Amino acid sequence: MQRAARSLRSALAISAAVACAACASAHAAQPAFVRAVTNPWFPLKPGTQYVYVGEKDGHAGRDVFTVTHRTKTIGGVVCTEIDDRLYTNGHLAESTKDWYAQDVSGNVWYFGEKTAELNASGRVTSREGSWQDGVNGARAGIYIPAHPKVGQTLRQEYYKGHAEDHFTVLTLDATVAVPYVSPTHALLTKEFTPLEPGVLDHKLYVRGIGEVKDETIKGGSERWELKVLSHR
Repeated sequence: MQRAARSLRSALAISAAVACAACASAHAAQPAFVRAVTNPWFPLKPGTQYVYVGEKDGHAGRDVFTVTHRTKTIGGVVCTEIDDRLYTNGHLAESTKDWYAQDVSGNVWYFGEKTAELNASGRVTSREGSWQDGVNGARAGIYIPAHPKVGQTLRQEYYKGHAEDHFTVLTLDATVAVPYVSPTHALLTKEFTPLEPGVLDHKLYVRGIGEVKDETIKGGSERWELKVLSHR
């Protein structure tokens, strides 16, 4: 019995040591993060507001994306908080808080979102798609890399069955003309998710500005273009 107990204690000690080593290795593999999001393809300077105009499901709308001065610490990482409000048919249809952080290499990570869909009376009808890194198995992903390369495919978010967006870099020489800018060297990506295999989006980014256009090209009717960029 004593020999068996000693053997069990030894096995547990070895298992614990292996687990600790694995944890330490995983922790060491995590990137270090900086306080500001300065990636030129997706700069998030507090006080900046992007106003997009377009339509969703046949309804004209306006999307107001505000980089707030607020932060949220997730898994020890200080994230910049975004206030994103979508208006259609004259009322607030979606209200979302998003959290982003940039690692020391310049990659922008997406750490989660708290979303709410509202009806015409202002009542919340759904919070589907909400997630946060480290909660119920959800994991942060890279939203925009520091140095995009054609063909590069990355996962932006992961919450099994709820949020599984990916993107692929198509070109860094796209031409885009929207009310605010008309560059000829824009970053074009396609976004897709296994949760909606029939849907495909295209997004365009301009260095020093960020996202300027978002359009569903397959499986839906949604389009947004940057109309106003301001700094508070």
